[in-house]
Amino acid sequence: MTRGARAALVIGLGIGGFVDGIVAHQLLGWHHMLSGWYPDDLHANMRADGLFHLLCLLLVLVGIGLLNRAGTLAGRVLWGGVLAGWGVFNLVEGVVDHLVLGVHHVRGGPHELAYDLGFLVLGAVLVVVGGLLVRDRASR
Repeated sequence: MTRGARAALVIGLGIGGFVDGIVAHQLLGWHHMLSGWYPDDLHANMRADGLFHLLCLLLVLVGIGLLNRAGTLAGRVLWGGVLAGWGVFNLVEGVVDHLVLGVHHVRGGPHELAYDLGFLVLGAVLVVVGGLLVRDRASR
């Protein structure tokens, strides 16, 4: 993997976290970072969500710094890396937080496993599509 592709992957990790936090946590209200452990403590959950978003911001800033060091980067490599990074975020967060630790689920309730598995499938699709974009550019 090139330096530029690694930088794009880090940016994608941060963007994936932002999409999850903004859409699932804030707009849909499906879960917060610690809702599986502290379901009634909104203050603790909001603080944890804020720390999570700070981590996402740091990932994006580090990725931009790495991208700057890498020099010129083709659009397909950039967007492929971003998609792959978003997918890696979904896979790691989905396995660790949803399935292993049970910190929260994508959407709690009777079908929570289906939502969690859908989140993982989306992550896998993003990794594959992003990898194909990066690989296609690298083969030219």
